Amino acid sequence: MNSQGATVAAKVHVRLFAALRERAGWAERSLSFPSGGVEQTPAGLWRQLGLDPSPPAETGHLPAGIRVAVNHAFAAPDTPLAPGDEVAFLPPITGG
Repeated sequence: MNSQGATVAAKVHVRLFAALRERAGWAERSLSFPSGGVEQTPAGLWRQLGLDPSPPAETGHLPAGIRVAVNHAFAAPDTPLAPGDEVAFLPPITGG
């Protein structure tokens, strides 16, 4: 809360890559969420953004094959986020 008693919003920067970017129609977005409230995680952001029409079976998980990075390092879907973090979602990668 700030000095007037209002909740201060924390911001995170979200990036999508490859097929995820194409499906969503955007590559980058800044999101605000209330600070001091429920802890935000990459899995929570995924649900909030509506990136998958079928929600994961368990809270705190992402659909199979989706990887997440927080501040340029691979991270678990239930990693707590801090204001200013960058969260990247990466689709399954195939090679040959």
